[in-house]
Amino acid sequence: MPDAPFACHPAVSRGRRHAEEESAFRSCFQRDRDRIIHCSAFRRLKHKTQVFVEHEGDFYRTRLTHSIEVAQVARTISNALGLNTDLTEAVALAHDLGHTPFGHTGEDALDALMQPWGGFDHNAQTLRIVTTLERHYAEFDGLNLTWDTLEGIAKHNGPVEGAIPYALSAYNALHDLELHTHASAEAQVAALSDDVAYNNHDLHDGLRAGLFTEEEIAALPIIREAYAEVDATYPGLDAYRRRHEALRRVFGAMVSDLIQTSEACLKESGAGSAQEIRELGRPVIRFSEALWADLRQIRSFLFTNMYRAPEVMEKRARVTQALEALFPLYMADPTLLPARWQGDVETALRAGDEAGLARLVADYVAGMTDRFALQQHIKLTGRDCLEGLGGSGY
Repeated sequence: MPDAPFACHPAVSRGRRHAEEESAFRSCFQRDRDRIIHCSAFRRLKHKTQVFVEHEGDFYRTRLTHSIEVAQVARTISNALGLNTDLTEAVALAHDLGHTPFGHTGEDALDALMQPWGGFDHNAQTLRIVTTLERHYAEFDGLNLTWDTLEGIAKHNGPVEGAIPYALSAYNALHDLELHTHASAEAQVAALSDDVAYNNHDLHDGLRAGLFTEEEIAALPIIREAYAEVDATYPGLDAYRRRHEALRRVFGAMVSDLIQTSEACLKESGAGSAQEIRELGRPVIRFSEALWADLRQIRSFLFTNMYRAPEVMEKRARVTQALEALFPLYMADPTLLPARWQGDVETALRAGDEAGLARLVADYVAGMTDRFALQQHIKLTGRDCLEGLGGSGY
């Protein structure tokens, strides 16, 4: 159980929108975590892009393996800070459920296609999935997660300000998630654990793909010191083990810095409850200024040499074309959507609700895995958008 006064405690959870009898064996946050793991959207993450198109190689991270790595980091940090590890893990495991096929490339394409109807945001789509689109339970749509987990999903990156995405505003009107405040410390841990995980595993995957060399990354801060320590401790170590030993030290440095800095922030805040954390007006889970500056250099390197590498950009353009072809096809002929979607399609068509129909199409396209989107593109257009491209890289 969490021991910090500012941790979220199951006994004082704000509960679920639809009342349920409590489990005799699991806390409410443990049930949330388990429902997320067992939902359809979580399983589909195994065939969704992290950086590299899912079928490019078995080594590369997918959204599923990324989410598991984020959850592992988040549990470690949450436990060290005396927070509720079950709530932290639930938010971490759910944070990418709303991602489209082809990662951020797919999100950018779908957002552009949905501009006439309010755009598309993967974080808001995650909330839509867990509150509406998962339809397995007899008594409610969605997973009926606790307020605390839903709040963490909606606000783990901070208060939602300005134009609020449709999925967030629609649900918030029914169940106020207090979008103007920060989320719990547990959700903030999940958010920065995402940074820790992807900065590290993208270095691994980029090296494996040959997008940059060890000599290039060894010039970067944190990484430079990690390689020097490995070389001093294990002179003559083979290249593969040397890489792993160095990058795991980078991982450890990020986690240690985050724990130590956050401990100081939490103590300085004087917060005595989870609600006081929400109302503090600033995040309490942070990297130190020095490490954050180093991370910015690493992220800039990855942006230039990995996310915007020529072979990556070529495939970004190709898969964008696939989604740009699929979306208008489904809008023009929504009978192409599966049979179980047709009731909602007919409701939208009878009401002349073009925006409602567009959201249904966006829900369907966003839920596709990489391989299914590619298969549907070939089936409906007769064209393979990746024809002629090599198998390594994005």
